[in-house]
Amino acid sequence: RVLGAEVVRVPAGLTIEIIGDVDARAKADGALHLNQFENDANFKVHLKYTAKELDEQLMSMGLKPSCIIGALGTSGHMGAISMYFKSKYGDDVRIIGVEPAPNEVIPGIRRVETGMKWFHWVKFDEIVDVKRDEAIEGVIKIARNEGLLIGLSAGAVVHAFTRIAERPGVYVLVFPDSGYKYVEQFEEYFTTKTPS
Repeated sequence: RVLGAEVVRVPAGLTIEIIGDVDARAKADGALHLNQFENDANFKVHLKYTAKELDEQLMSMGLKPSCIIGALGTSGHMGAISMYFKSKYGDDVRIIGVEPAPNEVIPGIRRVETGMKWFHWVKFDEIVDVKRDEAIEGVIKIARNEGLLIGLSAGAVVHAFTRIAERPGVYVLVFPDSGYKYVEQFEEYFTTKTPS
């Protein structure tokens, strides 16, 4: 609203459930809907830039990743990261996807069975289920220890890391969002729980 947009709240639980409505509204208004769920530019840009940048940063420190962990929303960024790093290192690098646990909602990510275009193009070594409260606890952990306000999907990645990081190695955690748009979720959490 601050930028002059009309905000329309819809009853759908997942963005993917209303893509048809968004497409119809865009056509009616003469607008362009880029559709990150189906637009191959999503995957290609992450392959060309995101994955390459991660690799360059690791190489600049003389590091080779043991494991890369990221949340699954469209599967664009993690699919591209998997393709890039599996092509370079094969199974020497583990690729871990993070999804909401059954019957849980974590904004920005969804379960694999809801349909992800690029997920099946590549190899994931493991999928970790995370509950909403666990994702929020991951956000709190990073905020208090690192001074960064990450988003809920990033918090889910943190929680997944705490579960799987048993062996020493170079772990890369992908944080695709910030926490600023989740204020209502944090408020709800803090009114019902006392974080540790």
